[in-house]
Amino acid sequence: MRSRRLSLVRKTRLVAALFLLLPSGAVRAQTSMTDFLPEVNSHFRLSSNVRLVFDAKGYMEDGDLDQAQIGPSLEFNTPPLEKLKRITIFEMDDMTPMPVVFMIGYRYLPSSVRPVIQRLQPIVMFHIPFPRTILLSDRNRGDLDWSNGSFHWTYRNRFTGERRLTIRSYHPGAYASAEFFYQSQFAKWSSTRLYAGCLLPLSRHIQLDTYYEHINNTGTHPNQQVNAAGLIIDLYFPPHRH
Repeated sequence: MRSRRLSLVRKTRLVAALFLLLPSGAVRAQTSMTDFLPEVNSHFRLSSNVRLVFDAKGYMEDGDLDQAQIGPSLEFNTPPLEKLKRITIFEMDDMTPMPVVFMIGYRYLPSSVRPVIQRLQPIVMFHIPFPRTILLSDRNRGDLDWSNGSFHWTYRNRFTGERRLTIRSYHPGAYASAEFFYQSQFAKWSSTRLYAGCLLPLSRHIQLDTYYEHINNTGTHPNQQVNAAGLIIDLYFPPHRH
């Protein structure tokens, strides 16, 4: 009995030592930051297959607004798919029943810590129906950036799974996604982002998107990790009827 207790004590001490060593190794390998990402998106439906979106986003680190992002996009959609219409019956975003969505946008990114960036943003998004009322989406996005006479581009692929829940007459949407970045200045897949969040309808035209984001950036040495909390306010405006 005594030998078993000694063995248990040794194992406990070994596990505790391993847990103490893991954080110290991580600190040597990378830096870590915590950010807050507030955002407001306004969606204006212009016709059955065209929508105008205006985006305003901030990047806050330690309470300071380091960078902003503002600009418009035009979105073009194909006709809706019947299977997607059934899955997305509680969605506020009227683009989700469309199997393919094309977008082109311009973003202006002023910053207090780095040069201003001007960005052209082409996007192609696919919506895919999945069993158990799960909506899958595959977003392929390009960031074409000009700053101080230099040009860089980034390809971003984000894959998301979402399911609407039913709490009496309320239908929040839980989702998780992973996004992978290929950046021209590093000539490699240099960043990964993982998201977990929930869509919270507030009214017929307002929805909150609250999420957690973990970023692992291996483009520079040492690699940098960022943990961020995000809050998006989505405003949906239907077509004006005379």
